[in-house]
Amino acid sequence: MPDAGRQLERETLRRLLAVANHLSASTDLTAVLTVIIDAMRDVLCADRATVFEFDPATDELFSSVAHGISTTDADPTNDEIRFPATAGIAGECAQSRMIINVPDAYADARFNQDIDRQTGYRTRSILTIPLIGHDDTLVGVAQVLNTRNGVFSANDEEIATALGAQAAVALKRVRLLEDHLVRTSLERELDVARGIQQGCFPKNMPILDAFEVAGWSEPAQQTGGDAYDVIIGAETDLASDAVLLFMADATGHGVGPAISVMQLRSMLRLAARVGAVVPDLVHHINAQLCADLPSGRFITAWFAIIGPGSKTLYSFSAGQAPLLRYIHATQQVETFDADTVPLGVVPELDANLINTIDMQSGDIYVVLSDGIYEAMNPDMEQFGTQRVRDLIAAHHDASAETLVTIIRDAVNTFADGRPADDDRTGLIIRAR
Repeated sequence: MPDAGRQLERETLRRLLAVANHLSASTDLTAVLTVIIDAMRDVLCADRATVFEFDPATDELFSSVAHGISTTDADPTNDEIRFPATAGIAGECAQSRMIINVPDAYADARFNQDIDRQTGYRTRSILTIPLIGHDDTLVGVAQVLNTRNGVFSANDEEIATALGAQAAVALKRVRLLEDHLVRTSLERELDVARGIQQGCFPKNMPILDAFEVAGWSEPAQQTGGDAYDVIIGAETDLASDAVLLFMADATGHGVGPAISVMQLRSMLRLAARVGAVVPDLVHHINAQLCADLPSGRFITAWFAIIGPGSKTLYSFSAGQAPLLRYIHATQQVETFDADTVPLGVVPELDANLINTIDMQSGDIYVVLSDGIYEAMNPDMEQFGTQRVRDLIAAHHDASAETLVTIIRDAVNTFADGRPADDDRTGLIIRAR
């Protein structure tokens, strides 16, 4: 008899080692789950086994691989069981992190007999094992049903605990690997999206007789909700020596706002190609954005035309503010509010509120997104409008491109390493 006991122990150890080898060899989640439930069933001489993974985002247990459960022809997508991580025997095991041995399922009030009635299966004994990761986090719960020995023994509990420890490590490893692969793929896609978006910004600013123009944009994430553009009249049906300027800031930052703001840029370019004047193009773009943008989303935008052969700037702002103008003659910085509400808020927008600004030599017009004004340092202090005004006044003799660099560097220095909360974009026009 002792020899038979030792033989059983050796066989159990052999099976445990075989399971460990199988678990370490696979990086596929379904394969790992299948190895776990097969091992639980076979080593414990049981009928069925299931692994319920823990979803911390929803505080639920779920299973997509189990013995005796398959998709139906009527609903082939219904291949996952989900329930609160506090429900039933599995839920209690997850909460207590203790193994639960139920010798008679129908005598236990925690057991849901409806499942047996629906499937025609008869559950008798249940062994439920918590799966705890090496970092002491809950990975899931394993359940083994109907041992051929009648009830699960204390020795079965020890074996199940050992199997559970291996299963938890394997599941955690595969999940981390899957998360890494997903993140890597997403980062590659976002890098492509960033390249496309950045490629839509002006690569070279036009050389104009009356003005210098400079701009830049830095997204807070891989893609941003800010955009700017400089459209030459010769490339469109606008007057050949006219220039259309544009800067916009969609609410939020990331992929969604980036799509919205690039949609706006595309519509603007198309409107310019057919020679639409600012009031008309703003009217139609706003109507389209009202139809397309989700509730609560909008885009602040500034449009301007540099008149042919003059130093006149025709400006219109839909929610984009403050706008700053340095007047060389008085050495003062003026602040202007927006002319109307942002795009995408109301279907009927008064786009005829065009401001005619006669720029003189040395005058500077500055349009910045709120990511600059609202940039914060580690003490949670905002960069603010006054610092921008002071920079413009102190460096009014600098070129437009140099002034862009000065403002950008000042914001970065002020932030002192604190990550940007919002995209930062600027457009500067300086009269020669």
